[in-house]
Amino acid sequence: MVSEATASRRPLSLVSRSTIATLLVLIGFLGITGFALDRAYAHAALEGLRAQLQSYAYTYLAGVDVPRPGRVLPPADMPPPNPDFGRPGSGLYAVIVGQDGFHWEAQSALGRDLPFRDLLPPGPAKFEGPVETSAGPLYVLSQGIDWMLQGGNSYHLTIYIGENDALFHNGLATYRRTLFGWLGALGLALLVLQQILLRWSFSPLRRVARDIARIERGGAERLTGPYPREVSVLTRGLNRFIESEREHLTRYRNTLDDLAHSLKTPLAVARSRLESDDSEADLRTELQAQVQHMDQIVAYQLARAKTSGHSTFAAPIAVQNHAEAVVRSLERVYSRKNILCEFDLDENARFYGEEGDLLELLGNLLENAFKWADHRVLLSVKSIAPDNPKAWRTGLDVRVEDDGPGIPPDKLEKVLQRGVRGDERVQGHGIGLAIVEDIVRAYRGTLAVDRSAELGGACFRVSFAER
Repeated sequence: MVSEATASRRPLSLVSRSTIATLLVLIGFLGITGFALDRAYAHAALEGLRAQLQSYAYTYLAGVDVPRPGRVLPPADMPPPNPDFGRPGSGLYAVIVGQDGFHWEAQSALGRDLPFRDLLPPGPAKFEGPVETSAGPLYVLSQGIDWMLQGGNSYHLTIYIGENDALFHNGLATYRRTLFGWLGALGLALLVLQQILLRWSFSPLRRVARDIARIERGGAERLTGPYPREVSVLTRGLNRFIESEREHLTRYRNTLDDLAHSLKTPLAVARSRLESDDSEADLRTELQAQVQHMDQIVAYQLARAKTSGHSTFAAPIAVQNHAEAVVRSLERVYSRKNILCEFDLDENARFYGEEGDLLELLGNLLENAFKWADHRVLLSVKSIAPDNPKAWRTGLDVRVEDDGPGIPPDKLEKVLQRGVRGDERVQGHGIGLAIVEDIVRAYRGTLAVDRSAELGGACFRVSFAER
């Protein structure tokens, strides 16, 4: 049950996968960015608060005067550095304590039992908080000071400046709302922009899908484009695959038509002989001849039908070993003629197709050469650089030459005639060359017949150029 449900579940589209991936990346990136900016702002705000409280402390200390030991003039008549120091319960407090029980508070601290009574040793200011007090949590800056008097004496003072943490946290909360609001808007804008970019980026693939659907409906023969460079490699392979499949289907249909047409004549002859009054011996002889004829026709048509043809994804086959094996077999068959077969083989030459097609091609060309040669046969196999610099396949050039009588000029057209049927024969050549022609046509190659410049006989040249 689980496996069937999983198997039937529709996979996510490329756009959905990209959207989900981008959303996760955005959430992680914007989350980390927001956290870093929040921590940086909170640290900077605390440093700013410390500096501000320090400036308040310096302002109050500037208003204090100690004319002699035991007499301290507080900053009562000076204006406060911030109006909130003059409003009771404002959340901003200032307290100065000194030796001999001196204690002064800003008006904002009146009625507030603040725990600021200790004399601190002289030294740098100390900032801490939030500190729990009766006025609520406070950020407190405190500093102990030795006031130098005339005569070399000193008077010890400590100043406390406190601010309610609500003021700090309110500002931090306002910043966070602004920060995460902008980050959220930025993330949403990036998602919308990504959707636009994805639709534009994947539009060639959608165009390919639409073109394939048109081909399936019969509205088009191939993928026409134009497509981007990255997609054109895919569409070129698909076009080759489509053409190859159509060629296979056409070849199968033609083979069936040819087979049915070719068998009509021997079947009609056999039927007429059965209905005749000929003797049993004559009837047996005639039927054997017609059966042998039909067997040849079937063998020929099957050989044509099994040609695989051009394949986009065919593995390369090294030609050298197969060519040598075919020649060794023919040398045994035609051993009485004592024929010398010379080689000019490129070890890097490759055939992109079925091994059976390669053997059929080499076998028929070489057998024809061995059949008509006097003493010498020359086999040349070369690789061909592709016409398209972006193509990764190499082409193939095969030449088979002999020193026989050659082919008369008036016979060349018949030798290369296409669509030869199973019951047709070309003088001097069997059905092998017709099979070669079918293989060459199936692999989109070319077949040329000429006179050999080196040996003087026939020269068959087959070329498969990668375009």
